[in-house]
Amino acid sequence: MTIAERLLSDPSDTRPVYPVFEGRLEALPVSARAWAEANGFKAAAGALLVLPGEDGRPGGALLGLGAGPATPETAMLTGALAQLPAGAWRLEEAGLEADLAALGFLLGGYRFERYVKPADPERAPRLHVPGLASRERVLQAAEAICAVRDLVNTPTNDMGPDAIEAAARELAGRHGASVEVTVGEALLPGFPMIHAVGRASAVAPRLVDIRWGEAGAPRVTLVGKGVAFDTGGLDIKPASGMLLMKKDMGGAANVLGLASMVMAAKLPVRLRVLVPAVENAISANSFRPGDVLRSRQGDTVEIGNTDAEGRLILADALSLAGEEEPEILVDMATLTGAARVALGPDLPPFYTDDEALAGEIAAAATAVHDPLWRLPLWKPYAKALSSKIADTNNVTADGFAGSVTAALFLQRFTGRAKSWVHFDIYGWRPQAGPLGPAGGEAQGIRALYHMLAARYPAARG
Repeated sequence: MTIAERLLSDPSDTRPVYPVFEGRLEALPVSARAWAEANGFKAAAGALLVLPGEDGRPGGALLGLGAGPATPETAMLTGALAQLPAGAWRLEEAGLEADLAALGFLLGGYRFERYVKPADPERAPRLHVPGLASRERVLQAAEAICAVRDLVNTPTNDMGPDAIEAAARELAGRHGASVEVTVGEALLPGFPMIHAVGRASAVAPRLVDIRWGEAGAPRVTLVGKGVAFDTGGLDIKPASGMLLMKKDMGGAANVLGLASMVMAAKLPVRLRVLVPAVENAISANSFRPGDVLRSRQGDTVEIGNTDAEGRLILADALSLAGEEEPEILVDMATLTGAARVALGPDLPPFYTDDEALAGEIAAAATAVHDPLWRLPLWKPYAKALSSKIADTNNVTADGFAGSVTAALFLQRFTGRAKSWVHFDIYGWRPQAGPLGPAGGEAQGIRALYHMLAARYPAARG
């Protein structure tokens, strides 16, 4: 069953799902209320209770929404409905934002089944959501997010730099975009830091460059960190630190997901997507602590730690992006553990000194319940990146403000971009919830799409 088939257009022959807030059971039909009380159903957020029908089959269901009132977050509690028994269901009116409710339901049904016997798709529930404003946009978002999850969940033996390239080519092919890829030794003249980070791998490093849209349209450029696996390099991670490193290409996965939404909606922009794809491996030709690398824009970088490799490959890609003077330059990266310490796994920070853009992103994040939080580009911390023998170091010596200083490092390579914003994402859901199982996750791309669609609305007709 496809994602589209799970979202019903016709409410005929469906069973009701009653969304209910805590303390509001009196609004239910008498029989539903009696069953809820008999089962101690309190309508906690995401709680689900199937109601019996007269024939012994499920006759309906209750979905708990918590204390209320209705918000974008409560609308997406419909993800819990993916656990309903097979069949056709309809969501009863409860003041929920319909598009978010439909999206929540679709995301809640995601499963990564590449390496296991898949579940019977016919056992998946289907749902009608009344008042759906844009079924097509909901489906495009769900498909993009599920694709991001698939990319991040796939282990590195099947998702190396070459497979990241293949995923980018497949996406570009679907939307008629052009693709150029610079691989291996060909990186040396223009992208020396991408080459240095990826040269120790058995799979050559590369820079994927996708272009789409009319040449004269506003330029929007997306850059995603594509580290297929990160050992830490010669500053090797402990075994526990490598367990999730297949997700270190989460930035690349997310910008590909965002690009998919932009192209599917045909936003009137000149879109460019840059993905430096590497594996930070260990071999005789690994780059070393203390090495000095020359970047694309000419600045030299002393390597204080080989485990801070993502910012190196991003720097070369950002430099290329800035040369074209895009109106908006976005980079996304699973960059620092410091961001997780500061804000946890579910609230990615973003950095920009464009106040208008920051406001638009924050408003979009709230509107579509795609949580983001702005952190400061605190310029005085930049001095902690100083080097005695090069223009900059890739890390600080004091260990403080790791996410802020990583953003400050990237900012120096953004060139002539008119506005730049950096997202330090986690790209992973550590625990299962209504919106899906533990595993790879899209973060920030719904908010970014919402912001871009408001700035550059697609033509109607």
